[in-house]
Amino acid sequence: MKFELMIKIIVARSLLVIFGIIQFSNSSSQKTTESQTRIIPGAERVQVYLPFIKDKRVGLFANHTSMVGNTHLVDTLRKLGVNIKVIFGPEHGFRGTASAGEKIGNYVDEKTGVPVISLYGSKTIPTAEDIKDVDVLIFDIQDVGTRFYTYISSLQGFMETALENHKPLLVLDRPNPNGFYVDGPVLDKKFKSFVGMQPIPINYGMTIGEYGMMLAGEKWLSEKANAVNAYNITTNPTPDTPFHFLVIKCQNYTHKSKYVLPERPSPNLPEIQAIYLYPTTCLFEGTALSEGRGTEKPFEYIGHPSLPKTMFSFTPVPNAGATSPKHSGKVCYGWNFGGTPDEVIKKVENKIQLQWLIDAYRIFPAKDSFFARPAAFNRLAGNDVLMQQIKEGKTEEEIRKSWEPALNEFKKIRKKYLMYEDF
Repeated sequence: MKFELMIKIIVARSLLVIFGIIQFSNSSSQKTTESQTRIIPGAERVQVYLPFIKDKRVGLFANHTSMVGNTHLVDTLRKLGVNIKVIFGPEHGFRGTASAGEKIGNYVDEKTGVPVISLYGSKTIPTAEDIKDVDVLIFDIQDVGTRFYTYISSLQGFMETALENHKPLLVLDRPNPNGFYVDGPVLDKKFKSFVGMQPIPINYGMTIGEYGMMLAGEKWLSEKANAVNAYNITTNPTPDTPFHFLVIKCQNYTHKSKYVLPERPSPNLPEIQAIYLYPTTCLFEGTALSEGRGTEKPFEYIGHPSLPKTMFSFTPVPNAGATSPKHSGKVCYGWNFGGTPDEVIKKVENKIQLQWLIDAYRIFPAKDSFFARPAAFNRLAGNDVLMQQIKEGKTEEEIRKSWEPALNEFKKIRKKYLMYEDF
């Protein structure tokens, strides 16, 4: 009996060991699979770009989305001994807490003691004086892939200053959460502004790194910056060879990816549903309707106090991201375009939902005041044609057809600069 009991114990222990090996093997296999499939932003590939900035004085364009895992890029680099001389902040500020359009001054970051120069206040482009004590510049901002989201305008100004002053620039690329389609009217250069600098559609389907390559390759920068010919000098530079402009690519990203941002890119884009809707619903900023600022669902709720009271209702109130929201304190009636991420993806249908704008105009009682901010609407649309087409009662099909020539031309340009598999 004792011998049989000992045999049973030995067998049981062996089985536990074997089970443990299998379990460890499965766990290791799962971790390997995750590392092969998880989208890794350029900022997380520190080992790739650290040799380019080691022992250099660094100027960093960043905000709260500039994360390396759970640690901010500034903290990550400082721990590695990188000398960050100056930080540049975009719209919403370096820490990402300012309201849309709020002008921000220069200050010293309390956490790090590094000077912060605002590029969304009295100026949008760094000066030669701002970067005179810097050896290399880094740009790391999470974009959302729409023409009127101002971070690509910030990139252009940053690139121009870097190239004009012969400062090498690294762009740490990040996935585009709206990078799986291209749609919308292409900007007419007569309507160039900080919410639209270049002849691209509303949703342009490129990462910010690819967009930077296009700016350089198409010579859409300042005359002095274009003369540097940065696009042709980006092929596999090493830390020992000079370069002008270099994109640190993401890993495991394609333009078919549905990337969910780990951080809200700005106060009024709190979740991925709002980001998916933003290319369409931001157009309502130029109308009399509330675009949902001052609610828990900005860019998902659209409405106005004068629309039928049988419709969905919400009440905008001041909050951290919208201190003076449209129709503050008034009940608005309209639409809730939100839902689960999958539901919103289906609603968007990989295009600008032009019919929503057409329908809103059709049922709005005071047609003359629907486009309450005509100049703002035209800047967002990128032309003064769309507003007129809606007023004239053009169908979605007719309006879309008018977009096609310029849109098709842009798609040809875009293809030249893609670094990732297309949709």
